[in-house]
Amino acid sequence: MMKIETPDMLMELVNGFRLSRIILTAYELKVFDHLDGKSCSSADLASLINTDKRATDRLMNVLTGLGLLDKKHGLFTNSAFSEKYMVSSSPAFLGGLGHTSDLWRRWNTLTEAVCKGTAVEFEMDINKRGDTWLEAFIAAMHARAVSQAEELATLLDLEGVNSILDVGGGSGAFSFALLKKNPQATAVIFDLPNVEPITRKYISRYKLDEKAGTARGNYLADSLGSGFDMVLMFAIIHINDPGENELLIQKGADALNPGGQLVIMDHLMSDDRTQPFQGAVFAINMLVGTPRGDTYTVAEISSWMKSAGLEDIRTIEAPSGSQYIIGTKP
Repeated sequence: MMKIETPDMLMELVNGFRLSRIILTAYELKVFDHLDGKSCSSADLASLINTDKRATDRLMNVLTGLGLLDKKHGLFTNSAFSEKYMVSSSPAFLGGLGHTSDLWRRWNTLTEAVCKGTAVEFEMDINKRGDTWLEAFIAAMHARAVSQAEELATLLDLEGVNSILDVGGGSGAFSFALLKKNPQATAVIFDLPNVEPITRKYISRYKLDEKAGTARGNYLADSLGSGFDMVLMFAIIHINDPGENELLIQKGADALNPGGQLVIMDHLMSDDRTQPFQGAVFAINMLVGTPRGDTYTVAEISSWMKSAGLEDIRTIEAPSGSQYIIGTKP
């Protein structure tokens, strides 16, 4: 957490949006894709991407100053960094920037959201945001989840875990890591109908078609099934209001076999809701992006677990800072 102690620190933070916007605009215009493996002038690039020549030149000059482009004799090329991370065909491509662009638009409505108490000027229904938005969102969540999932697999006790339900599992990254550690297990990744085809692509990419399946539905309205030894709810409770989370956790508990574990990963807030700092910031992200979402305290989540009949409730903080809360069905 950064504490603001001088006017200069404040102004540096306040003006940080400028460079952020420059990078995101270059990403949206596919500047780095068009420069992949070649060089060209700003005027030529402007013709390729249908932008103004002078404005494109000024954008590319700043990208050069940031080290994302190189410029020599009036011609621009991708830097080594951009070739690796900013070109969409690269294995290391930072695809999550597409989701960040969407977040930019939401955060621009923060003043109105604080006045109204909920998100404004934004399509709430994930099913109506379009395939482009959804693909970018799942890609961003997958990129973030991969390292967290590998870490989690070293922390969880998977002895006797033969069946896993991954609620709102998206790409399935967490299930994949657990299946790698525990090859005898199988997993079902439950998500919305329009997410399922994307999930199946990731399952095939990881060559887990025989170990991982999918189920489609709304986790608040539809059955989650039964007979599972472990139920995962990762990065989903912040989307819901308290009543919805109480219902969801009860459904997760009902889906467990006796002795099974419900594992929740999210920002686990202190009682005064100021720590962890990133969780406090994320609460604002939920304010501008959801009707009723929030971040929740350990005490709140524990109470929902207890109401669902879960016992031995405990928290884990991974070395990376990821936080988990686990309850066991008697």
